[in-house]
Amino acid sequence: MSVTKIYLIRHAEAEGNLYRIAHGHCNGLVTDYRGRQQIAALEERFRHIHIDAVYSSDLIRTRMTAQAVYLPKGLKLHLEPAFREVNMGVWEGRTWHELNTQWPEQMRYFNMELDRWQVPGCETAQQVLDRYIPALYRVAQENEGKSVAVFSHGAAIRMVLGTLQGLPLSEVGQTPHGDNTAVSLLEYEDGQLRVVWCNDNSHLTERGISTFAKQSWWRDKRKIESGEYYQPLTEELRQRFFVPEGGESLSVWFGEEPIGALQLLPEKEPGVGWIGWYWIDPAWRGRWLGMPPMGQAITYYRERGIYRLRLQCADPQLKGFFEKVGFVSTEGDLMEKDTSQCPPANEVLA
Repeated sequence: MSVTKIYLIRHAEAEGNLYRIAHGHCNGLVTDYRGRQQIAALEERFRHIHIDAVYSSDLIRTRMTAQAVYLPKGLKLHLEPAFREVNMGVWEGRTWHELNTQWPEQMRYFNMELDRWQVPGCETAQQVLDRYIPALYRVAQENEGKSVAVFSHGAAIRMVLGTLQGLPLSEVGQTPHGDNTAVSLLEYEDGQLRVVWCNDNSHLTERGISTFAKQSWWRDKRKIESGEYYQPLTEELRQRFFVPEGGESLSVWFGEEPIGALQLLPEKEPGVGWIGWYWIDPAWRGRWLGMPPMGQAITYYRERGIYRLRLQCADPQLKGFFEKVGFVSTEGDLMEKDTSQCPPANEVLA
């Protein structure tokens, strides 16, 4: 029997990764700046690698990433819901900092002892394996002797790789996390799947576009997320951060320190969400702490069915920042971002 190769690939940097929000089955987009660069790097990596078929989770972030392989090679994308990320139940849409604060024991289980992790509404790690691994075997058997690319998600991939390497779920937490677009190689032969190598992100590190290079949680043995959290804006902080009156405003905190503020104006124009104020204290800039609050704005407006965001910015340096989170200049000082979740084309249900 000939060998089947399966390249197992994590999606590119997505909104949950950048904005530090738990997205399991939440349908976040690939980020406009680093995520799209990672897709381009992945396309270059696979330019001279023969692929016969491409499969993906049916979530938007994997489908967008899979374009790096199936479009240049003229293939169709086969959608397979079994390759989805773990359903995180009540954790979905919450910041990782909030989860670490409110569910410290379950966060430890999620990172270190997956056999014990369980929160209301979630899939257990075993349930993920029970849907995922049979689908991998089915793909391998349907493509015997061929090379296949499968696009999936970080936590699910970590569970699957550890299991295929012979580890019980209680020990999978000892294995490393994979970067966005990290590639692993599996081989299927004589009815068995084996891991040849895993979590290679060299196509990112050589270009300086690794997501992990900008984050520190994965280096911590406890995987603690010391990120931002958000509270209603007090009058004292409104004055401190120069926030105008009106709309809904949040204060941005890091640890015990208020570091900025965000003002949202959904009533200013029908069908458009306006960001009236977006401020990070200059003493806290330059640490990528300005990115996560944008996730609060996007989530706020999406929950209200609003997918066009606008703001006004005359500062060239700040314009560069907003461009990195997907805003484009329209006229004068106006900038706009589209957050609609349109699926890519050329897809078929597996």
